[in-house]
Amino acid sequence: MVNASMYDLGANRSCIRELFEYGRQRAAVVGKENVFDYSLGNPSIPAPKEVNQAIIQVLSQMDSLQVHGYTSATGDLSARTAIAQDLNRRFGAGASEEDLFLGCGAAPELVSVIRALAVENAELIAIAPYFPEYKPFVESCGGTFRVVPADIPNFQINFAALRSTINKNTQAVILNSPNNPSGTVYGEETLRELADLLTEKSLQIGHPIYIISDEPYRELVYDGVSVPFLPNLYPNTIVCYSYSKSLSLPGERIGYVYVPRQAADHDALFAAICGAARASGHVCAPSLWQHVIARCTDLRPNLTAYAENRRLLWQGLQSFGYEMAQPDGAFYLFVKAPNGNAKAFSDLAKELDVLIVPGDDFGCPEYFRLCYCVSRDCIQRSLPRFGELMQMVKKAR
Repeated sequence: MVNASMYDLGANRSCIRELFEYGRQRAAVVGKENVFDYSLGNPSIPAPKEVNQAIIQVLSQMDSLQVHGYTSATGDLSARTAIAQDLNRRFGAGASEEDLFLGCGAAPELVSVIRALAVENAELIAIAPYFPEYKPFVESCGGTFRVVPADIPNFQINFAALRSTINKNTQAVILNSPNNPSGTVYGEETLRELADLLTEKSLQIGHPIYIISDEPYRELVYDGVSVPFLPNLYPNTIVCYSYSKSLSLPGERIGYVYVPRQAADHDALFAAICGAARASGHVCAPSLWQHVIARCTDLRPNLTAYAENRRLLWQGLQSFGYEMAQPDGAFYLFVKAPNGNAKAFSDLAKELDVLIVPGDDFGCPEYFRLCYCVSRDCIQRSLPRFGELMQMVKKAR
């Protein structure tokens, strides 16, 4: 016998992974260069050269047992200190190494935080569009997953809907900015309004409502857009950060949880996160990568390639009549399906070997996601097919 809900998760891949696997199969038939795969957010720019230099430095200068041995469960002290210093330089965070837990990427960090908050009858809220894995993260911990409908077409926050969703069981709001899948960034005005609402509601219901800030795309913004540091606006913010996107290291699974000292019940909250990570088997992130990150906290990505991809795809799709959210960050476009049904449009696109992710699992079934962390050639050669798809939809009306 096996757990039925875990079986369902394992036997039924996410729509993103399904498309990715379909693309691999299709590439074996028509050639990889003839499949235009916009499904998976896998960085297409290399890690900064300083990362490779840091790897060499760690391997050549540190004792092998130290490099490959266990660190403290919360993470190596030098790495946590370096991260705290970086947060303090950039944001005036007032962080210390005692406020940081190094994790195996954003996903297990989120699970640990959610498990730490999963008291009896706990409810956690996501703002649509949202990363689909939030739902199993919450439900596998016994929590109830609530969704605030999307603020279309701006994809900021539907505050009226959020206000009506919060109740006495609300433990946290999961926030993702820059956003996957929309590429939008929540501005300071929006976040201050959110902070005011959560402060008001926390007082009403008698316990803190936390923001779980999922931040793997924090550094990926364009045209001078800035990403406010949420703990400076709302003290009860728990930051989950990953170096997967900022340093193009998705396969290395390294990041951190930051619990600000001013967060309510700081010590108990931090201990509960540590305990949840322990119960999940996710203590002691990869040692080598902790030592590498300790030397690379001041690195920022070169976004030239992404910015050009974004411009090409944005302008090209607009020229065909597609409508989409303003993509200020991350490496996604969230596009309105011209036939009003993203799943049907995704299936139509597959006929032309264009792989796009329908927005159903993101909470927006009328939109589809494009990951533009692909080659320039992929965008240039696929654009005519998007034009053809638009014409196919128009003829079918």
